[in-house]
Amino acid sequence: QVQLVESGGGLVQAGGSLRLSCAASGGTFSSYLMGWFRQAPGKEREFVAGVSRGGIRKVYVDSVKGRFTVSRDNAKNTLYLQMNSLKPEDTAVYYCAAGAGATIRTQMTAYDYWGQGTQVTVSS
Repeated sequence: QVQLVESGGGLVQAGGSLRLSCAASGGTFSSYLMGWFRQAPGKEREFVAGVSRGGIRKVYVDSVKGRFTVSRDNAKNTLYLQMNSLKPEDTAVYYCAAGAGATIRTQMTAYDYWGQGTQVTVSS
């Protein structure tokens, strides 16, 4: 059983930056694919970014390409999401997730463990 705890959310002005962290415990972090999802009010949860077990391969949703960077530190059991040039439409609760599959997937069903989420609010 893997436990995931996100942190780093907050209120930021448009154009600003935030770095989210996701601390993992209770499992072998390096054996899991990791992903970031977000859910805005009234909308479905959507995939934002994913990273392979070794941290080499990364996948992003088109709307964040060039602005967000996903990374992981397997020695620290931590996943990160660096978010730059934030826009009001990035406002959402951000969740990290761990999956036991072999390749990065964008579907929620591909992930087995979820954190509780951290709120990101971008003001215009």
